[in-house]
Amino acid sequence: MAPRVLVSDELSETAVQIFRDRGVEVDFQPKLGKDKEKLAEIIGNYDGLAIRSATKVTEKLIAEATNLKVVGRAGIGVDNVDIPAASRRGIIVMNTPFGNSITTAEHAIALMFAVARQLPAADTSTQSGKWEKSKFMGIEITGKVLGVIGAGNIGSIVCARAIGLKMHVVAYDPFLSKERAEEMGVVKVELDELFAQADFITLHVPLTDKTRNILSAEAIAKTKPGVRIINCARGGLVDEKALAAALKSGHVAGAGFDVFEVEPATESPLFGLPNVVCTPHLGASTTEAQENVALQVAEQMADYLVKGAVSNAINMPSITAEEAPILKPFIRLADVLGAFVGQATESAIKEIEILYDGSTAAMNTKALTSAVLAGLIRPQVADVNMVSAPIMVKEKGIILSEVKRDKTGVFDGYIKLTVTTANQTRSVAGTVFSDGKPRFIQIKGINLDADVGSHMVYITNTDVPGMIGFIGTTLGDAGVNIANFQLGRERQGGDAIALLYVDGPVSETVLDKLRAHPAVRQAKPLVFNVD
Repeated sequence: MAPRVLVSDELSETAVQIFRDRGVEVDFQPKLGKDKEKLAEIIGNYDGLAIRSATKVTEKLIAEATNLKVVGRAGIGVDNVDIPAASRRGIIVMNTPFGNSITTAEHAIALMFAVARQLPAADTSTQSGKWEKSKFMGIEITGKVLGVIGAGNIGSIVCARAIGLKMHVVAYDPFLSKERAEEMGVVKVELDELFAQADFITLHVPLTDKTRNILSAEAIAKTKPGVRIINCARGGLVDEKALAAALKSGHVAGAGFDVFEVEPATESPLFGLPNVVCTPHLGASTTEAQENVALQVAEQMADYLVKGAVSNAINMPSITAEEAPILKPFIRLADVLGAFVGQATESAIKEIEILYDGSTAAMNTKALTSAVLAGLIRPQVADVNMVSAPIMVKEKGIILSEVKRDKTGVFDGYIKLTVTTANQTRSVAGTVFSDGKPRFIQIKGINLDADVGSHMVYITNTDVPGMIGFIGTTLGDAGVNIANFQLGRERQGGDAIALLYVDGPVSETVLDKLRAHPAVRQAKPLVFNVD
């Protein structure tokens, strides 16, 4: 059955056709986003939801979205999506961060020009019949210092445009390397250095706990007298009341704002002040940008629903369309390893270590780790997946670590999961052979080579004679057919394990007979989703 997507906001026909061309059934209802009750009534019928800004994906709506797997936002901002609620339900949230980058960068440059030359006020004055030429004395852009806060995708485009305008550009970004700054032709500085040097400041960072009010009253006081401030990123990055006070005092000479703390912004401390240019969140409002993000979100959602590729996800590691077929068998292996430990472990987990050896260390380990955690938690929480599992692990306070290393053994690459509880440490390792199927290669430090089947029995025992016969006879008498039987031991007379691949479920009665043997410590039924 083809996956179904609901488009509840305006997307172009070209974007809608992308879904159809990729084998996705589309229900195009562009006005539905404003009808909360109707949307909640039908959302359970869809695998995907494509939106712009009108649709509000709230916790209440998510509770009704029983089949929803992905929400795609045509645009960069996901303020209208309850990401924690979506993540807890295992719903991927995607945005399109690159489709409107040029448009937003150009808008920031346009506001900078408008503030530098007081263009809106001059236009209003002139069209009202006045000729106040001396009133609107501006400044040149050329030779001025532009301070860019956030040199990512949009910020880097602003830097390039500003350099083309013969400005000197300094940039603050904790993730900007010295080499990348040199490549861009900008000077990397600390925030206080930027405040002291910049004639213009433009912000291009997301709104987080760390960036909220990054231009506070205290920060604005550190800026160069006569500075002009541009914000086309997110409302809340600048303390609007503090900026209004600085504008009134003359410390700040002008401001250009496209975003506000509260939107729609029907009022603001900045409104009505001289040399303040305000626009109604137009950063992405060009024909080209709106089409670009619509096409991009359709491609991303279709690729995920059809191929399993994950692009530009807010709450899950990305998996490209190219790496998806290569990664898929290892994701299945990771899930199996997690499921093995999750079913075999009864006490609370304190620590998780995932070792990536050889070729697996060069793979998308974030995605593999998410798959391990999903398998580990699924025995307790049936509907967990790669999105929700990492959140659950974090909420439980479990210590998680990844280790990567070069090839150390006979296998090109393998994954080893070690879980520590209050009572014991349990480990299991596996790899993928050329047939693409997962295999166990080590349990409890004991080497073996075992197929993974839908139904298995895991036995731990003391190494004594007669165990193979006892296990085989017990299962045979109960009519349980053994497809594969693998044994391993630490040493003669020491710890031993048996892993059996059987054709169907094994009853508790049969398991109790196995457990009754004096050498058997544990006999666990295991179920894996490998079909």
